[in-house]
Amino acid sequence: MRTLVGLDVGTTGVKAIAITPEGDVIASAEEGYPLGTPHPGWSEQDPEDWLRASETALARLGVDTQRVGYSGQMHGLVCLDERDRVLRPAILWNDQRTAAECAEIEERIGLERLIALTGNRALPGFTAPKLLWLRRHEPDVYGAIRRIMLPKDYVRFRLTGEWALDAADASGTLLFDVAHRRWSDEVVSALEIPPDWLPPVYESTEIAGAGDQQAGALGVGVIDEGMVSVVLGTSGVVLAALPSYAHDSQARVHAFCHAVPDTWEAMGVMLNAAGSLRWFRDTLASGVSFEQLTAEAEGRSPRAEGLTFLPYLQGERTPHADPDARGAFTGLSLRHDRGSLVRAVLEGVAYGLRDSLELLRELGADPTAGRVSGGGARSRVWLEIVASVLDLPLERTTIDEGSAYGAALLAGVGGGVFTDAAEAVEACVRIRETVGPRTEWTSVYDEGYARFRALYPAIRETKEP
Repeated sequence: MRTLVGLDVGTTGVKAIAITPEGDVIASAEEGYPLGTPHPGWSEQDPEDWLRASETALARLGVDTQRVGYSGQMHGLVCLDERDRVLRPAILWNDQRTAAECAEIEERIGLERLIALTGNRALPGFTAPKLLWLRRHEPDVYGAIRRIMLPKDYVRFRLTGEWALDAADASGTLLFDVAHRRWSDEVVSALEIPPDWLPPVYESTEIAGAGDQQAGALGVGVIDEGMVSVVLGTSGVVLAALPSYAHDSQARVHAFCHAVPDTWEAMGVMLNAAGSLRWFRDTLASGVSFEQLTAEAEGRSPRAEGLTFLPYLQGERTPHADPDARGAFTGLSLRHDRGSLVRAVLEGVAYGLRDSLELLRELGADPTAGRVSGGGARSRVWLEIVASVLDLPLERTTIDEGSAYGAALLAGVGGGVFTDAAEAVEACVRIRETVGPRTEWTSVYDEGYARFRALYPAIRETKEP
């Protein structure tokens, strides 16, 4: 049997799956690892933890792992010295230490020019600001760098010896010319980054690799117009595939290369989606299951009698690009109980996803449905809320293995099992159910969304300096 393997190097652990060419899952394995937060706002991991977890997960599959596709958390910076030794813990996508370096990049290049060159503005999670931070704060480490990698590509390098990067994941470094699918000589030169530190770039289907969001979109079949990927993971994502390059003039959504050659994507990202519910459970309902919490929320009316939650627990990307944004519950009364608070969390995340969808529509996306994935998609009431807020039917696929599934499909294309990504999707991606908007909720949530939109500017004016 021709077995296709996908490996996803995530933020909390590695997931490996093995599938048949028909898309059926043969085996899966997961291995976790710790997240380091040595200072407030910092987020780091030891790349050796990724490697050990990957080797263990792949071994546990019990199948031939010659055809492996790779996906992983985007933007993370891995620095190697001249002997290919890791110089320091990797700085991750959700690290917030580089606000000063982001301002420096936009000043050096000019915000408008930076967006024109890369499709994005400088955000703390991106790779380039981290290099400038190292140059300023850890010059000994910076001076020893001989090459850099993103998380999944470090694992591939250690497993295969291949130093390479795909255009999809390279798009999130802020060093990449997304429109032309190559490193940006102008940005690299302006930031004084040695070009020989940067790996060769290939298409995802050539190298069987992609960032987790692109691989996840492929895994649910979002590879062309008419469909958006809606991810209710730790972070929340709304992603639309585009047949030609387009970017938002203010870079409120990301412009990246897709995992499909000659295809681009626009992607809105909120930093805390299901992560907001996890925060609530861990902080205010320790020991209570997510199922019990969402059941309590199901018994509350839409908008929870005027209660609104802002999910900006560690800053925000879309649409505000504000690392200092903070979350809030507003409209609390004595009538509100735990179920009301949970309902507000679910709705606040849905409103944040709508922010992204509205911006994608401005770029020309006109979806008729969304393909939903992520841990939050296991909650029926949350799906009904999101579908009603977005006014968009949400489709769940038969196989819900996330980015690892898309990575396995890329392994199939790279290994010649499928001629291209479209054939892989046709062969493997099937719809299990559709959750539509509840018509009695949509107008209520239109009102709730208007209130949600008004709250961030009001709270921004009162936040601590």
